[in-house]
Amino acid sequence: MQFIKTLFWVILAVILVVFAVNNWSPTSVLIWQDIRIDTKLPVLVIGAFLLGFVPLWILHRTSKWRLNRRIKTLEAAARPAPVPATTTSSATKPSPAAAPLDLGKEQISEPATAVSPITGDDKAAGT
Repeated sequence: MQFIKTLFWVILAVILVVFAVNNWSPTSVLIWQDIRIDTKLPVLVIGAFLLGFVPLWILHRTSKWRLNRRIKTLEAAARPAPVPATTTSSATKPSPAAAPLDLGKEQISEPATAVSPITGDDKAAGT
């Protein structure tokens, strides 16, 4: 793949040099009513190309960098956490927190009411 990239850039450079040699003629460019720039045609064409290409290339590279960072973050979050190696001997007991939670009916309390009942004193106070 690197060979193809290098070949592409070499061919593009050769085409650019051939274009510049064949079109090396002075050109006058009128910017505003009183500002005129005299330059060579290849400089004008390459400058116009770079003026359109560079900002979009920078935008592309920043978007690619941002998306690669997001992908790496998501991959790191999806990767399972390493399990620490524990050695269990016959003398150590498993912790009670590791045991499954099994509650009987007598251990489950009734939920408390969220709203307190209104008493006669509250009605008289107007609340």
